Amino acid sequence: DHLLTIQPLEELAMRELQSNLQPDSPQRIAQAASTLLSDLTHFAGVVVTPQRSDVAFRQIEFLRLSERRILMILVTLDGDVQNHLLSTERDYSPAELVEAGNFISQHYAGQGLSAIASRVATELRELQGNITELMSAAVRFGQSSLGSPGDAVVIAGGMNLLNVRDLSEDLSRLRELFATFERKTELLKLLNQGQDAQGVNIFIGEESGVMTLDECSVVTAPYSINGMVVGTLGVVGPTRMAYERVIPIVDITARLVSSALSY
Repeated sequence: DHLLTIQPLEELAMRELQSNLQPDSPQRIAQAASTLLSDLTHFAGVVVTPQRSDVAFRQIEFLRLSERRILMILVTLDGDVQNHLLSTERDYSPAELVEAGNFISQHYAGQGLSAIASRVATELRELQGNITELMSAAVRFGQSSLGSPGDAVVIAGGMNLLNVRDLSEDLSRLRELFATFERKTELLKLLNQGQDAQGVNIFIGEESGVMTLDECSVVTAPYSINGMVVGTLGVVGPTRMAYERVIPIVDITARLVSSALSY
């Protein structure tokens, strides 16, 4: 073993990243990031997109539409406004809706709807009835809107791996790898492990825990919106890769994605 010397990212690659990762919608930024990771490393670029319910909110308001239908207006930390329809078990007065919105905004602002689920479970019994049901409805929406793995993972450049000798010599293994890309479930689970990392995380071969990635390395880094980690991005390639070059590409891409999403 020897110490890894990380190379500074070449100026041309840095300019390409900076010019293409500008403030935009999360989905477009994720698509751009996965393509850039693939283009710069010649491997597969992957990005776990921030799910809408996981994006931290600044304020929540409730607006009565009809007897048991309420519009939840969620303002995210970056100023994006999301409107979601909730069904309730009873009718609510405007005063009750204002009270519930103010309470939730005051006590839970800065978090995502799905992230507060565990707190809600222990705190609901202490809250007033009108706040309890509305908060439960909001959390249920947050948990149900996480989407499928196909919605959550953006992959670009998978075909690049056909040009990697270490992987392309065994076509049956390569087909299994592409099937993993197609399903995305195992890949999403692996990438989500990287959200707890403070920086770049590297899974070499069997360390990934995914059998079809035994001949691969996965280099990941988390990215955030206004300091809240909301996703992970990275590169899937052969175990014999130029880590000293791939690591700074992944690291800087994560930083630029965080900056673009936090405008």
